[in-house]
Amino acid sequence: MKSKPTNRRGFLKGGAALAGLAAGAVQSVKAQPPDTFLRPRGTSKEQIAYGERSKYVTSKREPAPGRASPDAFGLAFHIGTPLQDQIGSVTPSALHYVATHRGAFVPEIDPKEHRFMIHGMVDRPLVFTMDELMRFPSVSRFHFIECAGNRARTTHKTVQQTHGLTSNSEWTGVLLSTLLKECGVQSAGTWIVAEGAEEVKGNSSIPMTKALDDCMIAYGQNGEPLRPQQGFPLRLLAPGYEGIFQVKHLRRVKVVDRYYWTYNDYGHRRSEAREAALATVWGPKSVITFPSGGQKVAGPGIYEIRGLAWSGQGAVKTVEISMDGGKSWKAAQLKGPTYKMAHVAFGLQWNWDGKECELQSRCTDDQGSIQPSLPQVAKYWNLPAGKEIRVKGLDNPIHPWKIASDGSVTNGMA
Repeated sequence: MKSKPTNRRGFLKGGAALAGLAAGAVQSVKAQPPDTFLRPRGTSKEQIAYGERSKYVTSKREPAPGRASPDAFGLAFHIGTPLQDQIGSVTPSALHYVATHRGAFVPEIDPKEHRFMIHGMVDRPLVFTMDELMRFPSVSRFHFIECAGNRARTTHKTVQQTHGLTSNSEWTGVLLSTLLKECGVQSAGTWIVAEGAEEVKGNSSIPMTKALDDCMIAYGQNGEPLRPQQGFPLRLLAPGYEGIFQVKHLRRVKVVDRYYWTYNDYGHRRSEAREAALATVWGPKSVITFPSGGQKVAGPGIYEIRGLAWSGQGAVKTVEISMDGGKSWKAAQLKGPTYKMAHVAFGLQWNWDGKECELQSRCTDDQGSIQPSLPQVAKYWNLPAGKEIRVKGLDNPIHPWKIASDGSVTNGMA
């Protein structure tokens, strides 16, 4: 189909209109504040040395509900990741959740002076400097860390409050098995005790089978050295285990022949049998991050439901989403590769009709375990009905978000 020819009068008329728009644009440019338009951005020495994010990106960590951080003594308590703003599966290092530093400030450690020791039931006790550790073959792996305090409550408003004590990073370091083989583990050495430099919360007992399987002595996170809040210059990674086993500021590993009670026992009796219980390894878990509590759906139409899934037992196999409170389920798309004991983002196109509904997600891992519903958890633990369910062990039930007809999103547990 041929376009209609333009006559000279029309051309000049259109040109005048374009000139007017251009003049308006020039005036608009001149009216811009110098700070946002005319001043060169990213040219200061600080910005060249270490970049900054856009001033329009405002994601930030927040203290977990129930306790101020820092407190009156300047100590930090649980600080949650803004999962509602996360893009993709990896948490920026600056937004990684921070666990409680009980009774102590974050240590300031000179890496040149730091030493890491392996001793106990080994043939050759060894002490490593940071330079010596970095001469060993390194690995980089994606793993999540999640605090046992990551427990959804009816009073929580946002996904940062219900699930913000988990984060996912690319960790770089030396496999603990490499160093243990260098030391020569004796046959009676069936456990390790890992100790960090924190004054109180500094040690964990871990079975030797786990230590030789996938534990890592990490010195890097997301392409840079560990940050002080994440254990600089060394931390232990025990993938899939609850966060308190991921010892920060690591200074020694002792090979022993039994389980040792440590701070991690929370005053409760533990035994070798409990190593395989729910109180150690995270089961399959997922949560919808959009739409989630505190957000608002703009109106009827097509959206992408987004979220994160993970499992401490292995890799995520599938994620399903329900738009009717768990009556029916649809398969979500996993966004990118899935790694063992790591977050993976998921999504599903959703055509919202503007009516009230309830969104849920559930995860199945490659071991065949399915994320349970809250009623299933209550039945398993024989918890009384009619009260808020306080999950024993590690908290991984399906979490509901309610969408009101005006698009507002609230915690479906309430």
